Amino acid sequence: MNKRIELLAPGGDIDSIKAAIAAGTDAIYCGLNQFNARNRATNINIEDLNGVIHLAHKNNCKIFLTLNIIMVGSEIPYLIQLLNKLANTGIDAVIVQDMGLFYILSKYYKGIEIHASTQLNTHNEGQIKFISELTGSRVNLSRELSIHEINELTLVGQKKNVLTEVFVHGSYCISFSGLCYLSSVQSGNSGNRGRCSQPCRDRYLQTPEGKDFPLNLKDNSSYLDLKLLSDAGVASIKIEGRIKKYEYVYTVVNAWKKQLDSFYSQDKVIPDNSDLYKVFNRDFSNSYLLGDINKSMFIDNPRDNSVDHLSKAKNYSNDAEKEDDHLKFYKQKEGFTKEIKNKINGLSIAKIPLTITITGELGSHLNVRIKTPDTSFTIISKTRLAQKKEKGIAKCLTHKFLLERFKIINDTQYTIKQLELDNLHEDLFISFNEVTSIRKKVLSILNESKEMVSPIEVPFLKKGKTFKTPSILSVLISSKKDLSICEKTDADIFFQLPNSFEDHLAELSCLFIENKKLIPWFPSVLIGEDYKTAVKFLEKVKPKQIVTNNTGIGYEAYQRNIPWIAGPYLNMANSFSLLCLKEKFNCSGSFISNELSKYQLKSLIAPKDFKLYYSIYHPILLLTSRQCLMHQVTGCEKDRIDEGCVQKCRKSSSITDMKNRSLYIKKTKGNYHSIYNNLNCLNWDIVKDLPGVFSSFLVDLRDIKTETKLLMGKSQLIDLFTDLLNNKPGAERQLNHMIRPTTNVQYKKGF
Repeated sequence: MNKRIELLAPGGDIDSIKAAIAAGTDAIYCGLNQFNARNRATNINIEDLNGVIHLAHKNNCKIFLTLNIIMVGSEIPYLIQLLNKLANTGIDAVIVQDMGLFYILSKYYKGIEIHASTQLNTHNEGQIKFISELTGSRVNLSRELSIHEINELTLVGQKKNVLTEVFVHGSYCISFSGLCYLSSVQSGNSGNRGRCSQPCRDRYLQTPEGKDFPLNLKDNSSYLDLKLLSDAGVASIKIEGRIKKYEYVYTVVNAWKKQLDSFYSQDKVIPDNSDLYKVFNRDFSNSYLLGDINKSMFIDNPRDNSVDHLSKAKNYSNDAEKEDDHLKFYKQKEGFTKEIKNKINGLSIAKIPLTITITGELGSHLNVRIKTPDTSFTIISKTRLAQKKEKGIAKCLTHKFLLERFKIINDTQYTIKQLELDNLHEDLFISFNEVTSIRKKVLSILNESKEMVSPIEVPFLKKGKTFKTPSILSVLISSKKDLSICEKTDADIFFQLPNSFEDHLAELSCLFIENKKLIPWFPSVLIGEDYKTAVKFLEKVKPKQIVTNNTGIGYEAYQRNIPWIAGPYLNMANSFSLLCLKEKFNCSGSFISNELSKYQLKSLIAPKDFKLYYSIYHPILLLTSRQCLMHQVTGCEKDRIDEGCVQKCRKSSSITDMKNRSLYIKKTKGNYHSIYNNLNCLNWDIVKDLPGVFSSFLVDLRDIKTETKLLMGKSQLIDLFTDLLNNKPGAERQLNHMIRPTTNVQYKKGF
């Protein structure tokens, strides 16, 4: 049997953290009130962090701090201030999404362990290797993976010293993590900033299939699948729920703890999961884990399913019996909540009181005795106490001076309750350096022999000269019928590869070999064999340059010395993320996230010989899903996704929200289901606002139908965009007439 799997619980607030500890979890992930992907949770204050860590460690529990959002440049100085504080805590790891933060941690804060967030959407072996290069020690895998896919990635991780972690309970997202922009576009509340407003759970106008909540999935629960996860070598199983309350956390953690204990002590899985239905749930599914993606994963109700489940289980004979049983359920729940509250009230995150007793007399060594409720120890000075001020003897040992020198202890999990100097003779002196040395030894012992780290000053990139080299146009296509464009323009032509093209590898390889001007554009999601096919494509075509939205392919290009550009869906948003790509992976350039506003973009500084790209016209991707979105909208003759669905299915539809906004569903051959905004983005303002910043501006001319209409052919549009870049009079007015209606809402709002 493999090493016992770690149970990782959510901690959205202090009570939830205590509840997880009381229920016996092995580790907790929690966030501060900044820089984390659950801003809707209460979170904890930095002042409480050391107390939380001490309580957890006292109960053999680890604390992982979530710093798992995309950062903008203006936040980096504040982030570094925070890291300098975290470096001197007992935090067990930080959970990270942003490439810039990966870079800063791996280069300047080597003592802090790094875990890769689920927001990085890790689903292939190249991405595991990419994270390993960034010194990540653990990765939370995509929720959409099957146990077979998890097993393969775990084996790769073991070779690269990267542990795997899997979500086993809580909300499913309809979109691949990190690739959902629905909340960002509609309200400015970005999922990549921890502010997702969950519009996927909202009511929509009823679909032809009679569904009011067409994007609403059941909750994830793999409670009965522990043996599969153990056999796959997974290191940690993770419970979702940082916006859930303490009674939810306790109930779910307690159930999973019992399951783990049964499995490891009796080699059997508990078949009864009824406790999980007693707290908030949308019913449960384990279909992603089993590799059986089917329409039963949806539920047309986003609210709590607990009572409905009870009704189905009991099959009441009349309404009176039903009402009576429901009242009993609520009373039992109320009583259980009180029991949990009593348990967590007995746990304290208060700092540990500490008494410092300092003694000494003229000519003797200084004795500094530290006493806490759990331990005591004494530090003795190397030099002797003196009575008069001589060279190198700086400070009189007064109460004020000593309290000032030792007050840094209050920034740890301890607090100075008393400083006693009764047996320290008056008017004695000792060197300033000696007092500092004693303080360091005290802090090291209190911090479990971990040396205190001095604040690190991270060097920032400086803006260089703005060059007047004109920006060039680049164009994205995805259809062979658009190849004629290559002959009519000097623009770079990117050609999008599908998510899955194993059956068309030879055909697509020939397409690029015969059309040397085409630059391959790799999608965000390449799972299993689809990733291996993409690697074969690189080996066969040997392109002179690529664009990739998948870090796994970025890693493979780096290994093969193929120049590569980071695509827009890698969410690059700050200068350190660009430096990371260049220094760690020899990346030649990057698209900048379209979620940034004009003011957020102004802080960007590119490394030397590194090109910046930006998309000024494109259909706005809202989300990408491994599910079949047609099940709830127009229906499908198949109950589940099979091997032919991704390769062969070609459908489109739409749903309309209660504000009468349409969302366009697109499924093309070889690709996953995607949803697009009703209006395309047209952002010409950035060309005028930020001259000299971008090497190239992208125009996306793929055939994705929205409400935006093109009133001229693609070749003519390219000419018109070229005229705009060349400042030809009247071009902007003509463009606004030929492409309409459009929006640039993200550029205006930003994160």
